[in-house]
Amino acid sequence: MLHICIPLFIKAQETISNELIALISYVIFFTFTLIVVFVVFFTTFQRRKNQLLLDKVNQQKVFDEELVKTQQEIQEETLKHIGRELHDNVGQMLVLATMQMSAAASVAKNEVKSKVENAASALKDSLEEVRALSKSLNSDVIFNLGFEATVKNEVARLNKSGLIESRLSITGEKVNFENKKDEIILFRILQEFFSNTLKYAEAEQLLVSLDYEEQFLNIKVEDDGIGFDVSNAEKGSGLINMEKRSELLNATLQLESQLERGTILNLKYPYREI
Repeated sequence: MLHICIPLFIKAQETISNELIALISYVIFFTFTLIVVFVVFFTTFQRRKNQLLLDKVNQQKVFDEELVKTQQEIQEETLKHIGRELHDNVGQMLVLATMQMSAAASVAKNEVKSKVENAASALKDSLEEVRALSKSLNSDVIFNLGFEATVKNEVARLNKSGLIESRLSITGEKVNFENKKDEIILFRILQEFFSNTLKYAEAEQLLVSLDYEEQFLNIKVEDDGIGFDVSNAEKGSGLINMEKRSELLNATLQLESQLERGTILNLKYPYREI
């Protein structure tokens, strides 16, 4: 009887062990399946969340770019209108005043003749300044002349003003931009820097460098003014406009300045196709 019970007991133990192993295997498989499902669900959720965030960022970026473009277009139209008014109205009035002053100088007596001639010369210089300024404001003129010629005109205008001594240095073989609108935006960045230099820098000299490379146009503008602390400086509309315009061009803008050592603008523009 004992001999019969022992095998049965062993067989029962084996059955229990097999069932226990099967149960453990099932629990492990079920747990593993849950983990896999959770990981897949979490990964999918995370990817979707990241994609939604990325889409939101891209939409905001597109919106910001369109907003900046709209602002630039409004500014350009305003500047164009001012340029035309200067050329057509103010310019014509100065032409008439110059002609009348020249006529007065021809009949003036000796004691006042020199003063009238000086006044006529001042009016003539003012007329040239107004015409040069109208060209720098009118985007149509910039579009027709091109970037380099417009920069040359602006440097010459600054020199004629007597406010600052300006120089232009050009190296490399000139590259004509395929996207002509970029020329206007680039010039507006430089114009903003020129304006800030005249307003705040108390500079005596301004140096503009254009370096044409195969893939990039490197622009460097530096003055010998009082400088400022870039890290602590509050960003005004001028600097913000420069940064926003450079973003539209995919250009790299870097502003360096030290107190009593002047300010340097480095602008790296990648030539772009339409």
